[in-house]
Amino acid sequence: MALKDRVPFGPKGPLGVLVDPMTWRAAPYLLVSVAFGFGWFFVLSFAVPVSLTLTIVWVGVPLAMATVLMWRGGAMLERRMLWAAFGVRIRDPYRSRPERGVGAHLQWLVTDPATWKDLGYLLMLLPLGLVEAAVSGALWLAAGMTLFAPLLLSIGETMGESYVFEDWTAAWVASFFGVVLLVLTAYLVRGMAWLHGTLAVVLLGGSEEERLRASRARGVDAAETERRRIERDLHDGAQQRLLSVAVDLGRAQAKFDAEPDEARMLIAQAHAGTKAAIAELRNLARGIHPAILSDRGLDAALSGLAARAPIRVDVSVELAERPPAAVESIAYFTVAESLANMAKHSAATEASVSVFRDRRGVVVDVWDNGVGGAVVTPDGGLSGLADRAATIDGVLVLHSPIGGPTIVRAELPCEW
Repeated sequence: MALKDRVPFGPKGPLGVLVDPMTWRAAPYLLVSVAFGFGWFFVLSFAVPVSLTLTIVWVGVPLAMATVLMWRGGAMLERRMLWAAFGVRIRDPYRSRPERGVGAHLQWLVTDPATWKDLGYLLMLLPLGLVEAAVSGALWLAAGMTLFAPLLLSIGETMGESYVFEDWTAAWVASFFGVVLLVLTAYLVRGMAWLHGTLAVVLLGGSEEERLRASRARGVDAAETERRRIERDLHDGAQQRLLSVAVDLGRAQAKFDAEPDEARMLIAQAHAGTKAAIAELRNLARGIHPAILSDRGLDAALSGLAARAPIRVDVSVELAERPPAAVESIAYFTVAESLANMAKHSAATEASVSVFRDRRGVVVDVWDNGVGGAVVTPDGGLSGLADRAATIDGVLVLHSPIGGPTIVRAELPCEW
């Protein structure tokens, strides 16, 4: 994903830049980021030398690991803060953690390039924060004093003192220029936020090659998980039913001459088992790739899912042309998993599914008015969907506060 797509600060008019919430979310961060910079510089300038010095004895190794984990945790927190302040979504770019072994974990921490990029970013926060806080603070102060010059003059006359401005003409002229300065300050804030966000993407987001490698790895894991699921369903479901059918037919053949009534009952039982096995195989095939999706597209396939839901589900599909098959498949299973989770856990009374095309690709939104509180667990269905979306450089986002509503959004590019 290009930097321009990940740092959402495009050009706006004078009124737009003032009313845009992103401007006022970025402004406080630029003023207080120097405090985070001071904190991290103080902590790291003490913890890193001490832990490195103590590595000559055994206690230094776990202390060094704790120090590295601490600054990686700080970088993870910073990514969330950047999302809240600038709207910049940066995924954690770390390599997969080994299952066991102190040596393996230490190697995992030290050899991951993202670890050292995190350290560089946290140390850079101090000088960068000083510049941002000094420039933005001075401009906001100047804009405020000139914008409210008539008020300052009125207060000065009331108290019998002079506050910068001595006559009303100068105060109103200053107030006019204060409006201009306020707009210029807002533009500068957005510019500094864009630069800060771009630098954060470079240092905290990992390289494009690393991101693609992680995406491929998640895709391989997702495919392996799906293969094991299909194998388990075949073994525990259809295979056992077909084995039971074979046993019933064998018993019927043995009793055909001596006990024809019981043989007929066993044949009927085998017939019922065969139909059940066919139904299970049909459901399994639908779980791999539903035929209706290939034949009639997303609109018909999602309408079928909505029809089988226990509550009313509104479906809106606004696509001028059919997206690639991989995008259709991921969109279908995203909706299927979301509706299944809704039926099991949400206690919702209404839901909606919306699919539309945006600048980058296909966006799938699944909304319900349930109790909320949904989370993405490592081995859960939504986690698997996120892994599947990652194979085409897509993103799955869950928003489910306690009390609801729950929104599952999948952003699926049509080119990768």
